[in-house]
Amino acid sequence: MNLPAISFSYVRARPLATTLNLLLLALGIATITVLLLVTSQLEERMGRDARGIDLVAGAKGSPMQLVLSSVFHIDAPAGNIPLADALVLAKNRAVKKAIPLALGDSFRGFRIAGTNHAYPAHYGAVISQGRLWGAPLEAVLGADVAAASRLAVGAKFSGAHGLEGSGDSHEASPYTVVGVLAPSGSVIDRLVLTSVESVWAVHRHGEPGEDPAKLVADMDDEEKELTALLIQYSTPLAAAMLPRQVNASATLQAASPAYESARLFRTIGVGVDVMRAFGLVLVLAAGLSVFIALLNALEERRYDLAVMRMLGAGRGRLMALMLLEGAALALAGGVAGIALGHLLTEVLGRALGQAKQAAVTGWSWHPAEGWLLALALAVGLAAALLPAWRAYRSDVAPVLAEG
Repeated sequence: MNLPAISFSYVRARPLATTLNLLLLALGIATITVLLLVTSQLEERMGRDARGIDLVAGAKGSPMQLVLSSVFHIDAPAGNIPLADALVLAKNRAVKKAIPLALGDSFRGFRIAGTNHAYPAHYGAVISQGRLWGAPLEAVLGADVAAASRLAVGAKFSGAHGLEGSGDSHEASPYTVVGVLAPSGSVIDRLVLTSVESVWAVHRHGEPGEDPAKLVADMDDEEKELTALLIQYSTPLAAAMLPRQVNASATLQAASPAYESARLFRTIGVGVDVMRAFGLVLVLAAGLSVFIALLNALEERRYDLAVMRMLGAGRGRLMALMLLEGAALALAGGVAGIALGHLLTEVLGRALGQAKQAAVTGWSWHPAEGWLLALALAVGLAAALLPAWRAYRSDVAPVLAEG
């Protein structure tokens, strides 16, 4: 007696009920899978992007906004800070390394970041084509920018005012691509890198063909500004002293990437927990639906089960038949749910990629997904337990007598 074949025939005999049970379970598992994949990848990505940056100094405003705009590049900065104040801070004994950032323009939705060579070195970026920038208006493209724009070394492009690329184009001051970075898996993949002087020259609005170096040389010191400084402490004691010194300044504000990232995930964690609870409710509802379906099916099959007993099937085999059916439904729903979760995560990742936001992919595996399959199986077996026990305890003679 082939129990899997018999179980499959029973499941196939009730296509509507089977489909609804599978769909309900799959939706619950898919919801939890998407949350697992997205939150784990965002946490990993943000941790990688903020690695080695102890403090961000920028304009007064929201510390969260300062970190999101200057470290993760997913928000607009509150403003700029005077170069003179930034230079004084960079020379502080508590500062081991200070990387300047000048933001304000973008290219096809990708941000143009004025900085120095320490910035790509901080992320371990490697040149795959060409070289790093040297003169003003030379630019290096991150891997994602190069792939999306299809620009190569030697190509020219113009930035647009604003971080979304919707502002006026700086046609009079085109950049020249001198290098392309290899993929690094960090925020730098989505940036166009150039010198701080390039950003200053572009915003001087010179005439076409005018020497950008001369434009910068003609600037007053008061005109020279940065968006932020990315700071690495020289000693652990600096964490207690430097933020207070920075915040005491009239123009500067300090923000900790580690603290603000944790605060961000605490904020969105409530919503994540609610969605996770919703997914669990769907899984439990699917288990209840499977229980009701198996209980009803047991009543419909009483005569069939009695005949199987007469043909030599023991009580244990009838019980195993019901358990197998519940387990098969649960595993099918669990596998379908995980597959659907990965598909939805990939769709979400492509949407975020088009918006030039954080990278998320469905082509990754979270260790907890194995526990999701175990959860689905446990729910299916629990739902089948009572029907299976009733099949085990069923009395053959009265059922056959009823005909």
